[in-house]
Amino acid sequence: MAVCVPSRPPRASVRPLSLVPKAVPPARPVNEEARLAALHSLDILDTAADRRFDRLTALAADLFQVSAALVSLVDENRQWFKSTCNLDAKETSRDISFCGHAILEEKLLVIDDALLDPRFSRNPLVLGAPHIRFYAGAVLRNASMQPLGTLCIIDQAPRTFRRVDRRRLLALAELVEQEIDHHYDVIQLRKLMERLGC
Repeated sequence: MAVCVPSRPPRASVRPLSLVPKAVPPARPVNEEARLAALHSLDILDTAADRRFDRLTALAADLFQVSAALVSLVDENRQWFKSTCNLDAKETSRDISFCGHAILEEKLLVIDDALLDPRFSRNPLVLGAPHIRFYAGAVLRNASMQPLGTLCIIDQAPRTFRRVDRRRLLALAELVEQEIDHHYDVIQLRKLMERLGC
């Protein structure tokens, strides 16, 4: 069983969401209504920790030797974390989320140094805990290709993300998508059994 062991930095915490300075909030996808409907249909938001997801975030943190790894689902006004490795938070405001920007991409968003990116240089998650300098997020999609969130990795130091790293993160994201599909199938089976009185 994979164990989430802190890499270089200790476990980070996230300061209250009311902090300033202001970040550049992410735009909303043109299909936002359908995207949110797809996300909510999964019945996965605010569910308990699941070791199947936790194994994947632990693997991502270990493979890339980063401060933290997360499965982040982007709701209407927040990003909620189905799984985290080395981050003491369950959600943040969507307005300051990196993943809110990532879901606008086709596959991947990579920020080598957040302090050099005008979208994130004044972000409280950069200037304060967890002190994000590097971010890479692979978009998670459902079968209808709606973007739900990301498998993302963050680090407290800038870094270069190689082509092979991109391939590996995308491959891990596919495994997360499979677990999301499995979660949905289990929920649907339970609902069917309840209707049948099983």
